[in-house]
Amino acid sequence: MSGVTAPPPAARRSARESSASWRLTDRLGLALAWVLGVLFLVVTAAIVLYMMVQGLRYVRPELFVTSPAAGFSESETGGFLDPLLGTVIVAAMAMAIAFPVGLGVGVWLSEYGRPSALARVTESTVEMLAGTPSIVFALFGTLLFEQGALALFSRTNDGVVYGRSFFAAAAMLSFVALPLVVANVREGLQAIPGHVREASYAVGKTKLTTTRRVLLPAARPSVVTGAMLGVGRIIGDTAIIVLLLGATLRFNGAGEVPLLETLRGTGSTLTSYVYANAPTGEANQPTKAYAAGFVLLSMVLLLNVAVDFAVRRGRRWR
Repeated sequence: MSGVTAPPPAARRSARESSASWRLTDRLGLALAWVLGVLFLVVTAAIVLYMMVQGLRYVRPELFVTSPAAGFSESETGGFLDPLLGTVIVAAMAMAIAFPVGLGVGVWLSEYGRPSALARVTESTVEMLAGTPSIVFALFGTLLFEQGALALFSRTNDGVVYGRSFFAAAAMLSFVALPLVVANVREGLQAIPGHVREASYAVGKTKLTTTRRVLLPAARPSVVTGAMLGVGRIIGDTAIIVLLLGATLRFNGAGEVPLLETLRGTGSTLTSYVYANAPTGEANQPTKAYAAGFVLLSMVLLLNVAVDFAVRRGRRWR
């Protein structure tokens, strides 16, 4: 067509500049970024490989089916069945609190955000929770669950409320996972094009129905990613477990009702088990610490693989 002019050669060239044409300071910054990135990868790979090699040397099947016990030799101290179950229990309880709350907050901030002043305060609160050290949550939980009004959720003895239980630890660990759930839910919802909402409104769907039946199913990969990252943060925490769960070798129930006995009882997780069996710990049995660390690291790596799968699936859907 004679009326259409071809674009000039400069417009057909790539807009990306070659690094050779950059200023010296820019090239130095790029080189520094590369060095730091490679250094970070090398350190991370060294930690993972070292823990994998050491863990494979000492992990044995009987460690998964025997409970910890007091003793002087490694053959007398049993395995880490109770800490492994404790990790699963406290993670499930914490996510049972953090996931629905984080999902609701993320949806409200992304799709409603009214009143705006409350939305800004909520955003600041979530950001503050994300930056708060877990030891602060542990101290706050200790003060909170030592109150007599919350004695039902804590271990007691002769009228003294100790403020330690699975419920207390899970309640504080939910604050650790909550910002991750909120951030990923918001990111998933905001990535959905606006015309999807408009199409739903055009066929007579309300905002609530659109959110529940259209937006949340479309943002499912991001929701799953937030949940997985939250679980990873929970099972890797130590301060809250040591202060609020008691870090006892075995489960110590409180009461006679089966489920409530566990909720009010104390126990340990793999993180506290590693801490106790490290060379600087009370038990000082490094082989047990390496084996438990290997199991914990494997769980975290599996969660990361699941997160990567969810992210890739979400990108393919978009």
